[in-house]
Amino acid sequence: MSQAKDALPRASLDKIPLVLIPLIAVAALPLIPSLPTWVTLTIAGLAMGMMIFIMASGLTLVFGLMDVMNFAHGAFITIGAFVATSVLLPLAAWTEADKLWLNLAALLSAILAAMVVAGVLGLAFERVIIKPVYGQHLKQILITMGGLIVAEQSIHVIWGPDIIGLPKPAALRGSFIFGDIAIEKYRVLAVIVGLAVFAAMFGVLNRTRIGLLIRAGVEDSEMVEALGYRIRRIFIGVFVAGSALAGLGGVMWALYQETVSSAMGMQVMILIFIVIIIGGLGSVGGCFIGSLLVGLMANYVGFLAPKIALGSNILLMVLILLWRPQGLYPVAKR
Repeated sequence: MSQAKDALPRASLDKIPLVLIPLIAVAALPLIPSLPTWVTLTIAGLAMGMMIFIMASGLTLVFGLMDVMNFAHGAFITIGAFVATSVLLPLAAWTEADKLWLNLAALLSAILAAMVVAGVLGLAFERVIIKPVYGQHLKQILITMGGLIVAEQSIHVIWGPDIIGLPKPAALRGSFIFGDIAIEKYRVLAVIVGLAVFAAMFGVLNRTRIGLLIRAGVEDSEMVEALGYRIRRIFIGVFVAGSALAGLGGVMWALYQETVSSAMGMQVMILIFIVIIIGGLGSVGGCFIGSLLVGLMANYVGFLAPKIALGSNILLMVLILLWRPQGLYPVAKR
């Protein structure tokens, strides 16, 4: 038996895409005026990449596992940001207090509220909008784009069309100073949250029974149903989880920008789709690597030539697709 196990081939991780992150960082080093500035930009880029990953992870999950092209994903990001704003602004006494635990309690309350509301709305959206168009990509694009427009107008009705300021909690303002290197406190939190989300997604999908069922259902849902598992219910849970992650991403991005507007979801969808295409259309690991690449590129180019920052990420996507037309870690069935 042990010999049979040893004979089984082991899946190996393609390490080449991982080299791209240090490669971009090293390539930018000669262009940056000083080493402290380079370190600051690098950490800021990684933090931005983590925030992009949090927002993109939900869509990657839904598309990679359910084959649903949900263009309304940006609406859940925006709703999460507005719900968090509705929680944090009344808790100004907590966010302005000079006590870390009060700041974190207010932030955690806002995050939980945003994820719950986004998840519940995701459940309703899947049952009413997505369910009739499973397997029909063109209809999915049209109907979810319509859902995004309706959601944006609904936000105007509930919260108004004006941009709302959302200051960070007091403990997350300012920077850690190490000589000439300045690292923003909030960016450190973004890195921690992003790593936690990635670890949780990877662990659930690869180390749990529910993850095994999800991956088996992606490959052959009829066989999983025949074994007595209700794979559709599991997939509904995946959609709800993806929507909740969008709500979390909306909170992190809103606090990063310190403003909330009804158009923020539509604006970040460009970066999200760039990341998903780079990663391989549904690959969680590819989405993670792609997010870090986009975050680093945006910060380096934004420092050197701000006017072409967005264009640089599009160029990055084009170069990667010329190298690997299906993305860094393509999903086999695509």
